[in-house]
Amino acid sequence: MEDDAILAALERRLGRIHARQRLGIEADHEARVFGEGIGFVHLENWYSAPSVVRNSLRLSGLLGRARRNALDIRIERHDWPLPGLPPAFDGFRLLHLSDLHLDINDHALQAIAERVREIEDYDICVLTGDYRARTYGSIDKALTALESLRPNLKQPVFAVLGNHDSVRMVPAMEAMDIRMLLNESVRFDRGDTSLYLAGIDDAHYFRVDSIEKAAHAIPDGQTKILLSHTPEIYRQAAHAGFDLLLSGHTHGGQICLPGGVPLILDARIPRHFGRGRWHYQRMRGYTSAGAGTSIADVRLNCPAEITVHRLVAPTEKTTQ
Repeated sequence: MEDDAILAALERRLGRIHARQRLGIEADHEARVFGEGIGFVHLENWYSAPSVVRNSLRLSGLLGRARRNALDIRIERHDWPLPGLPPAFDGFRLLHLSDLHLDINDHALQAIAERVREIEDYDICVLTGDYRARTYGSIDKALTALESLRPNLKQPVFAVLGNHDSVRMVPAMEAMDIRMLLNESVRFDRGDTSLYLAGIDDAHYFRVDSIEKAAHAIPDGQTKILLSHTPEIYRQAAHAGFDLLLSGHTHGGQICLPGGVPLILDARIPRHFGRGRWHYQRMRGYTSAGAGTSIADVRLNCPAEITVHRLVAPTEKTTQ
């Protein structure tokens, strides 16, 4: 689509302010390495970073192992006792994929597709951002890769954008029958009870997220789940009354010390929020280590993952 057509489509879909803010910040951010964001250096925008990472691992003799690790994607399963969950949704399952970075490695795309095909027991699929390898430039390869992955995902599929993603991807993703949740929510009904799923735009770099807008149509007292690319908005989400926050962004560190200790998380969060289960006040949270890789196609002491979350009505034991 031409730029004017994309802008018009996004203004119709997101509203004039959101569309223009997101596109404007993307233009400011193009190929920027230093400054802004939460850190001084954005390694993902430094063109030499992949070579530096791979050469360092090659010198240490770990490159082959690290590349094999990146393709060894684990399937994680977690149960979430949620107070107030309607009995009709007991056992409701969400397939969660995050940080796919689909255009970084064709072998990784194949590995993700193969693992996803093994999983059939889920009700909805949710994607928590970062479909593109770089944070700027062409979106075509990432969209082509996502289109090839899409037939492996059962309907319905819901998604949010990450800090590597362009809002220009939204029309093409929705044409693939992926429902984008950009400061929006959707309701699921079973009998006379409901469950709500909300999603926000990227809160890490672009900061055009609005939990208030996403939760506006959700009545008080309803079970609600929030999709966010980053867990950094955990305080806002908890105080807005969300029961469960699903996120990614950190890759769990991707390259970690023995024992899974991350060298860097690139997020303003308590370190134990960087991967896996956590909680803040009454809200549960989960940070996926991601199915893909960033900067270089390597992982150490931090397995890639695809996650199945099962909602369960809490028993007396789980609520104690």
